[in-house]
Amino acid sequence: MLQGYTSWRTCSSFTPSCSSESSAADVIEHYDRLVRCGSLREDAQQRYVLQRLTQLQHILNMYSNSKYLSSPPPKPHTKDDNSKPQRDEEAHDTTAGNGGGELVAEVTEDKSNPRPPKGFYIYGDVGTGKTMLMDLFYSYVGNTHKKRVHFNGFMLDIHKRIHWRKQSLPKRTLGKMFTYDPISPVAMEIGNETCLLCFDEFQVTDVADAMILKQLFETLFKTGVVVVATSNRPPDDLYKNGLQRDTFLPFIDVLKEYCHTVSLNGGIDYRRLDKATSGKLYYLAEEPGAEVFLDELFKELASTQKSVTGPRMLSVLGRDVTLNKTCGSIADCTFDELCGQPLGASDYLEIARLFDTVFIRHVPVLTLTLKDQVRRFTTLIDNFYDKKVRVVLLAAAPLHRLFVHSGGEDEKDRQLLDDLGLSGEAAQRLTLFTAEEEIFAFQRTVSRLTEMQTEPYWKAGDRRHGSEHT
Repeated sequence: MLQGYTSWRTCSSFTPSCSSESSAADVIEHYDRLVRCGSLREDAQQRYVLQRLTQLQHILNMYSNSKYLSSPPPKPHTKDDNSKPQRDEEAHDTTAGNGGGELVAEVTEDKSNPRPPKGFYIYGDVGTGKTMLMDLFYSYVGNTHKKRVHFNGFMLDIHKRIHWRKQSLPKRTLGKMFTYDPISPVAMEIGNETCLLCFDEFQVTDVADAMILKQLFETLFKTGVVVVATSNRPPDDLYKNGLQRDTFLPFIDVLKEYCHTVSLNGGIDYRRLDKATSGKLYYLAEEPGAEVFLDELFKELASTQKSVTGPRMLSVLGRDVTLNKTCGSIADCTFDELCGQPLGASDYLEIARLFDTVFIRHVPVLTLTLKDQVRRFTTLIDNFYDKKVRVVLLAAAPLHRLFVHSGGEDEKDRQLLDDLGLSGEAAQRLTLFTAEEEIFAFQRTVSRLTEMQTEPYWKAGDRRHGSEHT
């Protein structure tokens, strides 16, 4: 039986070597061993993408962006090497017959002034293996100046750094007004810390993020930072129908210029394949005794903790967030407790840091009228999945019927449109954006929750044995 593509971590004998001598062939061999042992299914598109990533991995092992920090490099080529049969931006070409393509170091004719290598933007449907391939690539990059982060966490860090720089400015005095743009200095700061950034779930839903991305990434790329990102959307669909999208479009051009665009759409959601479940982890509220089952499961898990059951207060960015029932690394929460109040990615990341198992009770049927709660639930599951937090749910409907594409504009939407002075076509575009994003993102949530109920995921989230996500 297939164990699902995320179980590649479970074959401990396949732990990669991260020395600078690690060759591109090592990654392919790793993938082949996972296929032979049954942890992965042979997938021609996955193999093609991995072949391209491993060539970049070979380049990055000996790569440094230090020369670009003081002297921005020339712009990279906007199209692939002439020896390639197709351009990457036509990279809906990830089919079995492509033979893997070829990635070469992009250099000027003056070999003393090499261009930084182009990164990759890998997009495709949910569950096709994008994150698995990126993580496999990342684990083999021998360069220590690298960082792998969920895109939500990265943008939170960016906003914190921007805020800190603004707060550090000298007090303004009357008659001495000045302007200060902290975005480029923040990007330079990151360029000094790392030369490879790997992003999972590249998505743009926030207008504040949309407005700073072009300048931020343009500076990152000019300082020689290589970006490898995964996303469910092609670049041209990022921030689709978003507010003030015209000002965001130049970022898409920058992204295409510095990253190869590769599609991974094999039509298979590997998270939905039959695989061993880790007992019953998704309960329906209408099931007799469902609450009692959850109570007993909590007691069983709590008995392994060196702690007592009680409330716990978390401090997040100067705010207090209280969870009413916890025991060690186990938290027993309600949906309203986690998603019915104004919490965000920073709060969910802190919960994920402290707890490896979270019960979520009384999840209602989610409609577009509950957009705030839907967004928070999606963000919650995204962050829990990224940190391998185990979840047990008690919900009002089966997973495939939990989100209903009905409802829509509510009083908050109308108030927002009034505050922004929007009407007519502009108002319609914003309403389309808010509804479409929830529908699109929840497909990913359903796929992830399906995988989170499997035995490999449950085992990977056990931090008692030194899990990497602690």
